[in-house]
Amino acid sequence: NEIVKELIKDEMNNKEGEIVKGIVRRVENDTVYLEMAGTQLEGVMLPSEQIKGEKYNVNDVINVYVKNVRTTFKGNTQVMVSRASIGFVKKLFEMEVPEIKANLVNIKKIVREPGYRTKMAVYAEDSSIDAVGSCIGQKGMRINSVVQELNGEKIDIIGYSSDMGEYISRALSPAKVIAVMLKPEEKSAKAIVEDDKLSLAIGKAGQNVRLAAKLTEWKIDVKPYSSIAGQEGMEDIIQE
Repeated sequence: NEIVKELIKDEMNNKEGEIVKGIVRRVENDTVYLEMAGTQLEGVMLPSEQIKGEKYNVNDVINVYVKNVRTTFKGNTQVMVSRASIGFVKKLFEMEVPEIKANLVNIKKIVREPGYRTKMAVYAEDSSIDAVGSCIGQKGMRINSVVQELNGEKIDIIGYSSDMGEYISRALSPAKVIAVMLKPEEKSAKAIVEDDKLSLAIGKAGQNVRLAAKLTEWKIDVKPYSSIAGQEGMEDIIQE
């Protein structure tokens, strides 16, 4: 029995960073305990690793991301799993997008507020490959599969650019940015949007601009066009 347990533990260790199925066996103090499919190991999904708003019922079969395998002080093996990690989203796209699996499309960075929104920056070394289109898929089939697994979480696919102004502009999707003014020495930027698009660019409770800042690693200040209209030199910037 001990040998079998070690073999199963080694097998699960090899699945670290992968998506596996788990069967919900019980929920205690908001922590979900699962039976890892095909093994006798216990999976543990802490509240911080759960997608906000999801409900887990006994006997539900769910996909989870294996973070690590640990041994408790009693000598039992537990598999620490997650549905809230960035790794979960990354693996889902690898499964849905052959171009990512084949390294034709690369993921630059993923930022996420689980249950609400994910932003993922992608690029392709080969200019003939549409990195963003590959992730979205024909008629949105690929991205919709991921969104469905994440129970409707919004996902913005951003085309990475070495031009920081362009990258910041894209990162504020779905809002359309008129212009971006950079302060490279401070790694800060001012993004100008139409007045009626200000709330969209900022997002609920500042979520959209917060994620854009994490994605680009720049501080971003979003301003309405009316706040800079008429200032000297602004018209030239807007036209560019």
